[in-house]
Amino acid sequence: MFVIPLSRLNRQTGKQANKFILFTLYFSILCCNSVFAKEITILYTGETHAMLYPCNCPKELDGGIARRATLIKELRRENPNTLVLDSGGFFSGGLQDEYTQNTALDMQRARVNLKAMELMQYDALAIGDDEFNFGREFLQDNMMKTNLAFLSCNISDTGKKPALFRPYVIKEVAGKKIGIIGVTTLLAMQKASASGLKFIEPRLAVKQAVSELKKNNVNIIVLLSHLGESEDLNLIKDVEGIDILIVGHSRAKEDLSTKIGRTLILRPSWQGRRLGKLSLNIENNKIKDYKVEQLRLSDKVASDKEVLSILPSCFSDANCKKTGFIGTCQEAGSLNSQCLYQAAPKVSLSIITPKECRICNTEKIISYLNTQFPGLIVSYLYYPETKPKKLIKDFNISVLPAYLLGKEIEKEKGFDNLKENLEIKGDFYMLKAQFSGIGYYLERKSIKGRLDLFISLYDKNASALLDMLKEFNPIVHFLAVEKTKGNFEAKDGNLEVEEYLRSVCVQKYYPANFWDYISCRGKFINTSWWQDCLPAGQAGLDKLDTDKISMCARGEEGKELLRRNIGLNNELQVMSGPAYLLDNQEIFGSQGVPAKEEFKKIIKR
Repeated sequence: MFVIPLSRLNRQTGKQANKFILFTLYFSILCCNSVFAKEITILYTGETHAMLYPCNCPKELDGGIARRATLIKELRRENPNTLVLDSGGFFSGGLQDEYTQNTALDMQRARVNLKAMELMQYDALAIGDDEFNFGREFLQDNMMKTNLAFLSCNISDTGKKPALFRPYVIKEVAGKKIGIIGVTTLLAMQKASASGLKFIEPRLAVKQAVSELKKNNVNIIVLLSHLGESEDLNLIKDVEGIDILIVGHSRAKEDLSTKIGRTLILRPSWQGRRLGKLSLNIENNKIKDYKVEQLRLSDKVASDKEVLSILPSCFSDANCKKTGFIGTCQEAGSLNSQCLYQAAPKVSLSIITPKECRICNTEKIISYLNTQFPGLIVSYLYYPETKPKKLIKDFNISVLPAYLLGKEIEKEKGFDNLKENLEIKGDFYMLKAQFSGIGYYLERKSIKGRLDLFISLYDKNASALLDMLKEFNPIVHFLAVEKTKGNFEAKDGNLEVEEYLRSVCVQKYYPANFWDYISCRGKFINTSWWQDCLPAGQAGLDKLDTDKISMCARGEEGKELLRRNIGLNNELQVMSGPAYLLDNQEIFGSQGVPAKEEFKKIIKR
């Protein structure tokens, strides 16, 4: 600290001294604020299944432990108040491991992954059922070789001292006490049978752990759960005091996070392809605000040298990827392993696509075919030019894009993976449309400005989607099928069918109210009080005639109306949604609710 002598200060004028005092007080306040307003970062993973290398994905070849280590180190440098956690499923092997080979190599992959997590200085790891894939002894031996904290509040080790698993740990970060609990699915009992471990009912164990943490005056409680999200939701209803829940034993493609009551639920990226990041601001020992991100582990993230030093070059041929080459893994799983490459045989791919098509995206299929045929050479034929028109006629092609592969693929290893999705067309193999997808119907007449929407009112985004689309005035088709005459089925059963029968009857008798009705039902689909979604009626009526709607929906009239409504679904074989048909020719789907401006661009493109 720099100190100015009082005698020197007294020699200054009163005005100057006041200025100095004001400045130093202000500086002190800033210092204090910077101390007490520090942000806490939680980095998290789960369900990685010892995925050591970037994924073999058609797009975004992300992931890998060496990249993850680099990013964790960078984020720790930016903010030392950081915790790194894993919700379990970090061992290889088992049904969820896409890259399982044999027991010896899977064990080695688990060892390497665990050592890398130690180098990344994980603060806590929950134990899942996959951690018992190779038995208790393998898990125990490898746990003892690390200084990591392995957590499970509902597994006790009878007669074992010290205990194999801790129920929780307490970490002090930025002056706050963070309690971290681990809980394990009871599915682990099958893999850990006759191992001297006792499994406790998860809810009771978590409740006990939360109680003990509160006695220790922790400020924030984090639960690393390997139960599965449906069980997690029931748990947080019964157990109060959980601030953050990081799920495991789940592969659901849901939002990055959900807030239920006080509990923030976080969902890690599958196979560690991204790194979860939670930024917290805590005020009065409560979470004031937060930000959730998933950070890409792309090729723009350098590989950490320390992790690379323990990482074999490959465990299988799948780890040896190089554009235009076929890779072979030698001495798999050892530090002497290496990838040998040879030029891949050329395979031709001709893609017939419309010259003007707003949604005919071929990148995903090309990326997949490149994984099967590294020597792929792609060319485009644009309809309605002469050559593609002749091929379309000769091969009786009705939808585009069409993918025509040369018959040289018969000699390639990837042919066996693909042959069920191929059909012979002259000197080519053509991908079946149900595999490659449909973007454009050749035989349908263009109707400019028409928009058809295929939707389930039981979709969680139905109400928001209908609100977004209202100004585009789409023709609505409900996702139902008629199995036999008058017998309709929908994904959510009879209640969904009954709703569609009412909806088409509302559309017939009160067309001006139809859109508001289905938007309301989409929002409150789980209530049986459908009448509450009927607005004030027309032609001087105080209320729409609910008896008329019910009579229509219960009779042959409603069935005929629904039959007409889903006629286009049957014709185009649309079985899921949301899906959109533009100008009666171009079809595409979406995940969730598209942004309105992006949707406008597609329509006007």
